[in-house]
Amino acid sequence: MAVTDVKHAYAPRPAVTSESAEALAPAARPDGRAARGRLGRRALFHGRGWLALRVATDLSLLLLANAAALVGAPESVSHDGKALLWLFPPLTIALLALAGLYQDRIQAKVIDGVGRVLAVTALATVSLIAAAALLDPSSDPAQLLSRAWLLASAYLAGGRLLLSWTQRQARASRLIGKPTLIVGAGQIGAHVERRLEAQPELGLVPIGYLDADPPPASMVPERVAPVLGGPSDLRRAVAAGHVEHVVLGFSSAPDRLLVPLVRDCEELGVEVSMVPRLFESVNVRIGLDHLGGLPLFGLRTIDPKGWQFTVKHTLDRAGAAVLLVLLAPLMLAVALAVRISSPGPILFRQQRIGRDGRRFRIMKFRTMHAHHAELEELEMPSNVLPLGADIGPGGVEGLDRRTPVGRFLRRTSMDELPQLLNVLAGDMSLVGPRPERPEYADVFGERISRYEDRHRVRSGITGWAQVNGLRGQTSLRDRVEWDNYYIENWSLALDLKILLMTLSAPFSTRAE
Repeated sequence: MAVTDVKHAYAPRPAVTSESAEALAPAARPDGRAARGRLGRRALFHGRGWLALRVATDLSLLLLANAAALVGAPESVSHDGKALLWLFPPLTIALLALAGLYQDRIQAKVIDGVGRVLAVTALATVSLIAAAALLDPSSDPAQLLSRAWLLASAYLAGGRLLLSWTQRQARASRLIGKPTLIVGAGQIGAHVERRLEAQPELGLVPIGYLDADPPPASMVPERVAPVLGGPSDLRRAVAAGHVEHVVLGFSSAPDRLLVPLVRDCEELGVEVSMVPRLFESVNVRIGLDHLGGLPLFGLRTIDPKGWQFTVKHTLDRAGAAVLLVLLAPLMLAVALAVRISSPGPILFRQQRIGRDGRRFRIMKFRTMHAHHAELEELEMPSNVLPLGADIGPGGVEGLDRRTPVGRFLRRTSMDELPQLLNVLAGDMSLVGPRPERPEYADVFGERISRYEDRHRVRSGITGWAQVNGLRGQTSLRDRVEWDNYYIENWSLALDLKILLMTLSAPFSTRAE
């Protein structure tokens, strides 16, 4: 690159103007009936309106649970016991608030928070029973409160699932969304933009960057939104673009210059998120301590060869054995369908790379015509990943060689059921990164950062990347990122969450 080109690429960007920012945030401008409708939806699914909607919904459902519990209640329940029942709704609402279950979150997964809701309703019930026993030992409200607890748990869980799903759908369709600025226009900032665009259900709409010395576009090809100025232009950018959220990426400005920017955001009422340094090592187990006024984060990792994963693998094998027994009639029916639909073996076996780079033979129900399946088993692609490509293998590769039954099995993922035998044999887990063919794994390990980390754990029938839509021919780098997130943040609760999300995967509208 010529010197003049470099100077031009790093030349100071013009400060943001009201016209440029307004053009980037059309959803925020009231303009006629459509705009009033958008503002109405924003008031309902955003800020205080969203808080009021959730509290009102929870309170209504709790009162409904009380009424249902009183229907057919035993006559032995005293009047005081029935009166105590009406303390259950406000106490539960207060405990939900103390547990942080009314805080607005970026990640609004439909399944998240249900466990804590059940725990809060149980705590409220036990507290009232204990209070009644201390204040009036002759009263016996336990039976009535237990009925209310069971009903309230079901009602609250269902109501929150419905509200969370509705908000995610409104975000995904861009009916609502917070105009967002990204501080730092380098690789990390561009990665944040790509993530926000790929996941509109997060509710953050990137409209531009703030960076006093941004790298040229040729060095950051993923960057799409414009650079609107430097950190000093924050107030004008917020006012012009109706910005509601700021994400601090890795900026060229030193950290000491970003502290005033955070203070400005607080004054303006703008939410702030931050991508931490060493973010690859940060997980849900991070601990926060203080040295005087200095925060100190403790990075706590989990050993894939420790006792926790021994428990996981024991449960995997027990679960696989139970599932094989329960699904035996279904697997037998699938086996007969495969045999009748086309001549050839029922099972398809193929070499894959598992934990510590060990090779094993994965099993699936055959979905292709027999001679094509044999070719796929033997062929070694000469160029499995063209230089610069980011689409991983999977789905239909080349000519569609599937049988009619095979198409159905792949669409519903029922062709993966024989892998329960791989789990029983100890080659795989129920949940983990999907295993890859040796010839692909060798190339990916050379070209994709942190690809080899997946071989620290056993491969899985399902995984965090798959339940988040990264199946078939999707971004390989995204798959690696999601799989590494799973490894760094593993827990039995996360495994259970992935298994529950897998149940809805065959009904997903995303491409195979």
